[in-house]
Amino acid sequence: MKNTQQGVAIIMVMLIVALATTLAIYVAQQQSLWQRQVEAQFDHTQARRLGIAGIDWARAVLADDVSSNHIDHETEMWTLRLPAMPVENGEVRGMIEDQQGLFNLNNLVRNGSSSLSDIIKFQRLLKALNLPIELATALADWMDSDSEVQSAGGAEDGYYLSLPRPYRASNRLLIERGELVQVKGFDAKTITHLKPFISVLPITGPINVNFAPAEVLTAIIPELSLSNARMIVRQRHGNPFESIPDFKNRLPDRHITINDSDLSVQSKFFWVTGQSSVNNSQVVTQALLQRNQVWPSVIWQSVQ
Repeated sequence: MKNTQQGVAIIMVMLIVALATTLAIYVAQQQSLWQRQVEAQFDHTQARRLGIAGIDWARAVLADDVSSNHIDHETEMWTLRLPAMPVENGEVRGMIEDQQGLFNLNNLVRNGSSSLSDIIKFQRLLKALNLPIELATALADWMDSDSEVQSAGGAEDGYYLSLPRPYRASNRLLIERGELVQVKGFDAKTITHLKPFISVLPITGPINVNFAPAEVLTAIIPELSLSNARMIVRQRHGNPFESIPDFKNRLPDRHITINDSDLSVQSKFFWVTGQSSVNNSQVVTQALLQRNQVWPSVIWQSVQ
């Protein structure tokens, strides 16, 4: 009986020791996991700070640019990509892109009503890109304040509420290009095809002819053929337009009718993209900047 009790006691001690060992290992693992999570959170916070600092860097670069010259063009220093710059335990890189040379989708609606002249311009752009011109009226309907369908290609609440996952038309201007996925006809392939030619800006403004793709130039200038627009784009490299009269003088056909208010050689809106990393944590930064006087303001930003 005594030997049996001693055997049971030994087994109990062994079980207690095993349990204590298992508990110690579990606690150590949890502590290690917690420490890694804290470190990862710290790295992510640092990467976010670097991303936000990158936006301020872009603002400073653009402020310096406007103080040194009166035109914006493709060979300026700010158009160069910022190569990977090493920081403690990581790196940061970024780029600034002009948005004034692109077609502003928000021009389609002015003061809550569709702008027919701008819809026609967008239709010319869509035609140059071999995309359905009905996309123009669908987008105008999406943004205008009324509930009336403009044409067979348009769409208002009746269409969107009939979808498997119903929703209403926004009846407001776009904030960023990602919203296009909700508009009738704008599938992922179409949006990808459009992106190099469009912008989403909060106010209307002229197109910077020093940045405009050939397709955008033909959309804004009806009498300009796509082939001549491509020739203009090739010729402006290294020899940017100094003014709108300079642009008109260098057109293949000087008799082309141009509305000077549609064109410019300066830019106020810029898109900033940055990537920052600290150890294994990575952050992508995007921002739309508006340069009014000297120091640009942030219109929209995303830090993820």
